[in-house]
Amino acid sequence: MSNTSQKVELIGAPVDHGAGRRGVSMAPAALRIARLRSTLKKVGVDLIDSGDISVPLPELNDPGDPAARYLPVIKSVCQDLCKLVSGVLDRGALPLVIGGDHSIAIGTISGAATYLHDKDPSVKPPKVGVLWFDAHADLNTPETSPTGNIHGMPVSILLGQGPPELVEIGFDGAKVDPSRFVQIGLRDLDLSEQKRLKELELTAYTMEDIDRRGLVEVTTEAIAVATRDVDVLHVSFDIDVLDPRFAPGTGTARVGGLTYREAHLALEMVADSGRLSSFEMVEVNPILDERNKTAEVATSLIASALGKRIL
Repeated sequence: MSNTSQKVELIGAPVDHGAGRRGVSMAPAALRIARLRSTLKKVGVDLIDSGDISVPLPELNDPGDPAARYLPVIKSVCQDLCKLVSGVLDRGALPLVIGGDHSIAIGTISGAATYLHDKDPSVKPPKVGVLWFDAHADLNTPETSPTGNIHGMPVSILLGQGPPELVEIGFDGAKVDPSRFVQIGLRDLDLSEQKRLKELELTAYTMEDIDRRGLVEVTTEAIAVATRDVDVLHVSFDIDVLDPRFAPGTGTARVGGLTYREAHLALEMVADSGRLSSFEMVEVNPILDERNKTAEVATSLIASALGKRIL
């Protein structure tokens, strides 16, 4: 058990709009039902639950542009998240954001970047490091996306390419330098994303890399890259990075992911680094789950990132 006394502020982001199917909007409630507060209390975390941000139902809005579906709603939600996350960091607490689909990362990471930008606007992009655990690269744009679902675009947007309405959240331009952005657990990439990864020279570890080199070596290297000359470290954790045997409740499950213990070990190593500044958990879909199993796994993983240990 950690002896941390760090304050953590929970923000629920019940957003379905960036995904291709409904359900992830219920994840904040599912994680609370999975005893998130009491689990973190045992770790010594002083949790403040700020409730959920207001999000309209998808059925009440026209999807709009088929290449970037529900763009106005996602813009509004991410603007709200940006302000909230920046404010939590300014208060000296750690923002814990529970999605919702992965489009919310546009808001959370923009919030971390805005927090730094407000202190020193001359540093562009701000010194934000990102560890992105995901089966997918999320590097599409409206021009390359096969679906128009914005949850497949946040990495491109955060690196400065995508709909201007989203790139401009917080402040105009890229929120993260590609050299400080690390992806872990990739195993399902579009051809356009493979090309984009090479062009950007992003540090990316596929499941093949993990199989060949081992999780400890890969995670050690990933943390070193993401924390080199940075002021804040954000971890974005898409539950589909796990193999669906351990986390069946997600909309884009792909076999061959991290095991339960591998995921815990990676986040335990993040906690050991002492560098974590903000964290988000996304893409838990209770509609597709089995007796809230995936929400319970997500809750335990958050606890590991915040310092929980076996001994």
